[in-house]
Amino acid sequence: MDLVRACQTIGQVNKLLQAERRSGSSFDLSLGERQWLYRHGFLQQSGVIYSLELNDPSEYLTDYQRFVRTKRINGRHWNALLENKLAFHRLMSEFPDHRPAVYGLLADGRFHAVDRIDDRPRVTDGGLELEQSSASALSRPTTEPIDWLTETLSDGERIVLKRFRGDGGDDVHFVARADDEYVFDGTRMTELALAKTLSDFEEYLVCEYVDQADYAAELFAETTNTIRIVTMFDDREGAAFIPMAVQRIGTADSAPVDNFSKGGLSARIDRTTGTLSEAATHTTDGSLDWHRTHPASGVRIQGTAVPGWARIRDRLLEIAETFSHIPYVGWDLVVTAEGEFQILEANSHPDVTALQVHRPLLADDRTRRFYRDHGVI
Repeated sequence: MDLVRACQTIGQVNKLLQAERRSGSSFDLSLGERQWLYRHGFLQQSGVIYSLELNDPSEYLTDYQRFVRTKRINGRHWNALLENKLAFHRLMSEFPDHRPAVYGLLADGRFHAVDRIDDRPRVTDGGLELEQSSASALSRPTTEPIDWLTETLSDGERIVLKRFRGDGGDDVHFVARADDEYVFDGTRMTELALAKTLSDFEEYLVCEYVDQADYAAELFAETTNTIRIVTMFDDREGAAFIPMAVQRIGTADSAPVDNFSKGGLSARIDRTTGTLSEAATHTTDGSLDWHRTHPASGVRIQGTAVPGWARIRDRLLEIAETFSHIPYVGWDLVVTAEGEFQILEANSHPDVTALQVHRPLLADDRTRRFYRDHGVI
């Protein structure tokens, strides 16, 4: 093992240990139970969520394999490209109709303009044309963050702030214009107060807020409810495939994000029909709960269909095959209308807990072969 790979492995093992320290205290497991899980490569949380006292652990991708070995599938250069959200935005320039605008970057106390034109096509009587974004109203390459917001956002409009790097819903914030004030993560602020808040934001992207389709808003309107789809490129068959996809749904515990790790719900999507299963959530005391309806909205989850699922699935596979040199990707997307979607980000070694709570990944022969071919198992 070369020095670079050894350092990467040490870094990933440290992340694995940090994950255990964050969540391990929530579980009432005996020393023997914990030791058994560690020997088999699992954290305590996974042992509970996967019910490993009842199920075959050899059918599950372990936490060690996910944190350490899947990191190697795409290689460090492509990993870095996907982890860098601005670089990924540039990578997606070939697919402008699936790429939300990134208006700018907050760095060194300034707003640095990125997108001057929203690349999404707009349908007109004369065909397709690019729609000018409000961000292009500013001709200056840099300005004060609050000045950009004041000049750009109209009453009721929203933007998303997310850290340049990171995942798991960490460091994501929402800003809206409300009359002569602003709303930051649900809290009303004066212009002066928001300017002071933003002064501490370093290396955050200022992104377009994507409106979700009606079905997703009806499930739970307080969060943007995203779909996580994992794609794998099968070198033997020369095609991408989807081992699993889940609909993530926010809750009062997870808001303002929908992440399963934050207390959100995960419903498995039938890859053929696009219908949702009952949804799982894990609580702070380590228990796992299942819901056929949303615990807050009361809206039916199980049996709900993602509108235009076949079109979404097939289009994402086309995109994945375009990036066949990046064979393993966890895509986070928002359905915006029937068969239409926007890709918010992509993950090079995605968390699989919200997937395997429904079914172990290695129970599928093609998925097992992919991981084996890439030295994960």
